[in-house]
Amino acid sequence: MPQAPDGKDDLGSFEARYSVRRSRAARTVERIALGQDAGLQGYTTLEQAHTLSQCLELGAGSLLLDVGAGRGWPGAHLARAAGCRVLSTDVPQEALREARERAAGWEPSGYFQVLAADGRAFPLRAGAVDAIVHADVFC
Repeated sequence: MPQAPDGKDDLGSFEARYSVRRSRAARTVERIALGQDAGLQGYTTLEQAHTLSQCLELGAGSLLLDVGAGRGWPGAHLARAAGCRVLSTDVPQEALREARERAAGWEPSGYFQVLAADGRAFPLRAGAVDAIVHADVFC
């Protein structure tokens, strides 16, 4: 999360970044440069997401935790490709809303969930997830 000059978390400016709607031009550039229009805030390419999927060895019974998910990339893509479930976590409500809307029509239904949570403290028990992805997040 960005920090204010006093060193404290600046949640307001972080949330403001996600409240700006992306232009048609930005979506077009994203499709050309990264291979997909997923509402990216980071730099993980489609090829890199495929590599992550292979390295994580996700399967139909897996639960993936996507920390700092923003609008859901690349966690949602990894889950769709592997057929597993994903729990996308972040702080900005607008980003989580967009992620939830994007995944609403995807099959299988129910595989995608969001949780408003700061990456420093999750309400999950040890061993609750099979893999964690933390792409394009600075902590």
